[in-house]
Amino acid sequence: MNQLLEPVPEPARPRRPIGVSASELAHALGAPAPGGEHMLRGVTLDSRAAEPGDLWCALPGANAHGAQFAAQAARQGAAMALTDPAGRERCAHAGLPVLVVEDARAATATAAAVVHGRPSEKLGTVGVTGTNGKTSVTTVLTRTLHALDVPAGSVGTSGTSYRDGDGTEHAIATVRTTPEAPELHGLLARMVEDEVAVASMEVSSHALVLHRADEVVFDAVCFTNLTQDHLDFHGTMESYYEAKRTLFTPAHARRGIVCVDDEWGRRLAGESEIPVITYATRPDVEADHRVRDIWAADYGSRFTVDGPEGTRTLHAALPGRHYVANTLAAELLLGILGHSGQRVVRALREAGTVPGRMEPVAHSPRRGVVDYSHTPDALEQALETLRAIPGTGRLLVVMGAGGDRDRGKRPRMGEGAARLADVVIVTDDNPRTEDPASIRQQVLEGIPDDTKAQVHEVDGRGEAIVLAASLADVSDTILVAGKGAETGQQIGDIVHPFDDRLRLRDALRGAPTARTGTDADHTDEGR
Repeated sequence: MNQLLEPVPEPARPRRPIGVSASELAHALGAPAPGGEHMLRGVTLDSRAAEPGDLWCALPGANAHGAQFAAQAARQGAAMALTDPAGRERCAHAGLPVLVVEDARAATATAAAVVHGRPSEKLGTVGVTGTNGKTSVTTVLTRTLHALDVPAGSVGTSGTSYRDGDGTEHAIATVRTTPEAPELHGLLARMVEDEVAVASMEVSSHALVLHRADEVVFDAVCFTNLTQDHLDFHGTMESYYEAKRTLFTPAHARRGIVCVDDEWGRRLAGESEIPVITYATRPDVEADHRVRDIWAADYGSRFTVDGPEGTRTLHAALPGRHYVANTLAAELLLGILGHSGQRVVRALREAGTVPGRMEPVAHSPRRGVVDYSHTPDALEQALETLRAIPGTGRLLVVMGAGGDRDRGKRPRMGEGAARLADVVIVTDDNPRTEDPASIRQQVLEGIPDDTKAQVHEVDGRGEAIVLAASLADVSDTILVAGKGAETGQQIGDIVHPFDDRLRLRDALRGAPTARTGTDADHTDEGR
């Protein structure tokens, strides 16, 4: 029986911290050293998670200053605080020695790197950025390295996992796509301690703006694509692009690869401040490595690539041109890391699928697929890919849009779904603090009145998946889009257990538990 296992949490810090003195850290930050000598053995932003000997970083926030939690950090045993002038008084009042800097967020990254002994310099590092494809590239890259007997790990949307020098698998639960700098450098230090050779990570635009990935100079970086998303944070596509572009500077990376299938990639290839290799899947685009032919192969694809050294054939474990691009990206990154040739071609075939990315959960008589596509472009690519699979009947999609996120993409997602699917079921994604009905209405506003698609609005994601299963005939395909491998649904401030893969599989089997609102009483089969 295949089981979907929850990661067993491990601490995001080394077991044997290196540590530095307060005066050494103050010198590294160019800040006045506080009185007394203290050894700092860890770094944290969370006053509740502070441990004895930690540097606690009090940063300004959107609604409050972190310094208001100084007393709690002191009670937890924090040895010192790092903050800006606005937080100095509160930290000192709590009895903490205080390092004061002008930009506390940027200084936090430097402090985390110094306290943990600059771990990113002690292993190979790869950073992947782009609207879509980050998880797929890092997962394929890491699994291929494992197939090559290289201990490697990945940090990203699905958490942190790695295989150590003894072959033992580790999983560490992380919340953000790119963790905050103290957690990130702690994770890298943990990997160094466990003799990991290569760490690959997803580098989000938020992380680049907020200095989360500072003090990591990647050996190789990758740009996959840029499509509308996160405009609630960046404001414009230009600002979104500029955030991504900063990864391709000497402060962040040594070499890079850029997919030039879209205009943003072509622009980046010309504006990059580091040497880059270009790649493309479109025949009308010039690139150093260009996909020429793509054939369906089982559920994946086989494709040829023309490059400077001739033509080669590779295999992508998942269908679709975008997964061809992601597989090629992983192969090119492996080349920069020093791995190439037929051994890599064979290892890529062993990499397998990516959880929650075009993941099949049922094949016969109705196909069920779960995908993380939560942007207009990604949703359209997923639908076009499934439509192209031979023998596909009608295409049904269960979709919605996340709350407290880019609202401008919602009608575009509705329009794309209605244009490419036969049945569209608009439901809830992660509504967070927004009204779910209001989000659904904004998605529905993008669907034209004369659409040929059958459109349903369903309050409740579980009920929507059950409806899709009841409407699907033999040879039809159901795509449940938006959440991928997530195992929870955030409604308000509460994350309820919810796994699209389990729900869709049970709905197609006719399991009565698929009708419940959350997975609290859900069968454990397949977890």
